[in-house]
Amino acid sequence: MTQLETSVACMMKVFDTYAGKEGKPDSLTKAEVKALLESELPGLLKGAQNQEDLDKLFKELDFNGDGEVDFNEFMVLVASITCVCHGRPCKK
Repeated sequence: MTQLETSVACMMKVFDTYAGKEGKPDSLTKAEVKALLESELPGLLKGAQNQEDLDKLFKELDFNGDGEVDFNEFMVLVASITCVCHGRPCKK
């Protein structure tokens, strides 16, 4: 596999590892998002000052308002973080 193919496969595996432990098998609950961020993106949580920051992040990720983060919503987070790390602002 190419580097990009490997990266895509890794993102899918990470999502699938955390999804469905509490809620639907194809989405992340707030607790699952927190566990994923703590394990896979600990640097992102350093900027979160308190629970309200995490609640705000979750609400911003949950575009369809169903109370869970599906794979498409998760990928928006990954893409946004990638843009920031690469020094290019993301457009909403």
